[in-house]
Amino acid sequence: MELDVNELFFWEPIAFEGTIFEINRVVLLMFLGSIVTMAFFLAGARRGGGLVPRGIRNIAETAYLFVRNQIAIDVIGPKDGPRFAPYLVALFFFIFFMNLMEIVPGINFPVTSRMAIPAALAVLTWIIFNAVGMMKQGPLKYIKNTLILPGVPKGLVPLLAFIELFSTFFIRPLTLAIRLFANMMAGHVLLTIFFLFTADFIALDITLPLGVVTALVAAVLILFELLVITIQAYIFTMLTAFYISEAIHGHGEEEVEALGAHEEEPAVQPA
Repeated sequence: MELDVNELFFWEPIAFEGTIFEINRVVLLMFLGSIVTMAFFLAGARRGGGLVPRGIRNIAETAYLFVRNQIAIDVIGPKDGPRFAPYLVALFFFIFFMNLMEIVPGINFPVTSRMAIPAALAVLTWIIFNAVGMMKQGPLKYIKNTLILPGVPKGLVPLLAFIELFSTFFIRPLTLAIRLFANMMAGHVLLTIFFLFTADFIALDITLPLGVVTALVAAVLILFELLVITIQAYIFTMLTAFYISEAIHGHGEEEVEALGAHEEEPAVQPA
């Protein structure tokens, strides 16, 4: 059995070869993931069928409310969270459906195992949370609040400011992209290896029992990978919400100041 890893991730161009608009199987699957995401929510938003949602409407509504309430509002807050819920919902399910293609028969390829896709999503998130922070606090104040943490001894300010500079403006998009890319690529390679073992073992009578064992292991791995697919979409979306929340609210200094001001208020004496 020979396995060329490149065959798992690279395909010949289908159209516009040699241009920036080149289309191959990965691009087609990305288009498919976009269409499925839009169709899912369009089907869920259609009218009819009574006031109580059923079927796909119920699933889409429940999915939207989960991301809106459990991620957007819980992390960003009830005031600003609903404004970012549409982006977070679209991000979650776009990643989820592209990840899900890994275990769809006939496709068996997670689009997010190509670095360009997670990288593009990470850069989009990076642009959004930095733009939100600058619009909310002003560019200079946002950068200052990002680099200088509240309550830090003055001697440590330069060191921590340098760390925060790289962490916020360089490391965050990189880790977002690599986390999603690495997990999906590893799962794809692992499933491929077990299915290839299964095919080779079943082809020979003497190794047929081993083929049955590897087939069962592959089935268990598919269930495990379904969990990974969901968790990776959740983590990417949750971290995006956290970064947006931090850009809006800072490192918590506003809450500290408000608490201090509240404690300093004189108690109201009864007449």
